[in-house]
Amino acid sequence: MTASATLTAPTTLTAPPGDMPSDPLMERLQWRYAAKKLDPARAVPQDKVERILEAARLAPTSSGLQPYEIIVVSNKDVRERIKPIAWNQGQITDGSHLLVFAAWDNYTAERINMMFDLTNAVRGTKNEGWENYRNLLLGMYPQRGAEVNHQHAARQAYIGLSAAMMAAAFEEVDCTPMEGFDPAALDEILNLRARGLRSVAILPLGYREADKDWLVNLTKVRRPREQFITEV
Repeated sequence: MTASATLTAPTTLTAPPGDMPSDPLMERLQWRYAAKKLDPARAVPQDKVERILEAARLAPTSSGLQPYEIIVVSNKDVRERIKPIAWNQGQITDGSHLLVFAAWDNYTAERINMMFDLTNAVRGTKNEGWENYRNLLLGMYPQRGAEVNHQHAARQAYIGLSAAMMAAAFEEVDCTPMEGFDPAALDEILNLRARGLRSVAILPLGYREADKDWLVNLTKVRRPREQFITEV
């Protein structure tokens, strides 16, 4: 069984109330899981990687500031250096790509102005309300503590992480979101602090090696809709 084979969900997809029919996205989200063993002989095609990255780039962020970057680590030697500071998780080297989500270490006037100026340039216009909003953020964010700002930026990075995971599922690419690593050590390996970045999450991409993965055939467990969603 490989990721390119016909989709087989770990358990039968149950339609929510109203008998909403299944669709390709729901089928792939049911199919995905946090793969524990990736096939080192199979590399994710670059076009699929690009679509996964584009999904993360298009993800929403607070005030549209995009306060994080993604470092794509395909170099095997670099991933071998990362593996020991990430609990020796095999997916880091067995996968073909490792996405590192690195958030801004702080909100600065320069960074805020950069994004507002970019918006004005792309849209070819400037308006009073937008400039007032710029000044509001400039009067608030840089005055806060750097750690408060970094944590806010990190939460935006997780939105991009989620978008990348959903895109990977749609592309039938396996991935495993990870927080189990030493951020300071990873920052040093990738020289992130010099760029004003701090790693917050990593995402190996690859294809499951089903016959060596203990998790692949276990039933997906999620709380029932009535215990998870409240309608008011």
